[in-house]
Amino acid sequence: MIKLRVSAGAYLYNDRKVLLMKRSPNKDIAPGLWAGIGGHLEHSELNDPTAACLREIDEETGIKPYEIQDLRLRYIIHSKRPEEIHLQYHFFGIYKGTKPLKRTDEGELHWIDEGDIVDLEMPPALHCLFKHYYEIGKYTRPFIYRC
Repeated sequence: MIKLRVSAGAYLYNDRKVLLMKRSPNKDIAPGLWAGIGGHLEHSELNDPTAACLREIDEETGIKPYEIQDLRLRYIIHSKRPEEIHLQYHFFGIYKGTKPLKRTDEGELHWIDEGDIVDLEMPPALHCLFKHYYEIGKYTRPFIYRC
């Protein structure tokens, strides 16, 4: 039987830097790789990925929803493996704060220069996402990517 996995990720900008996480090497998903802030949607959030994204940002960074500007869904990634379908919602927003970020067991948070992102070791779909984002620019509607 095929299972459905649904997740939400966030990429917060502060000037020309993007908040990313170097995931802990002991994680089941993308161990030791660079990724956005995020995780799985709770059952009650399946119809509201924005709420899941904001919850994950708060849990993993301590950044509150009112501290984020222009949070927008930019990408939906749909992938299928023999045992599961994975649906990922990717949001981009702006954080103008300066407070220290909270520590998390998920990995280490870093502000990365946007020009350095495509050289990081990350899941292949995220490489495609950032390459597209920097080549094409912002869409007014989400871009759907199948891999």
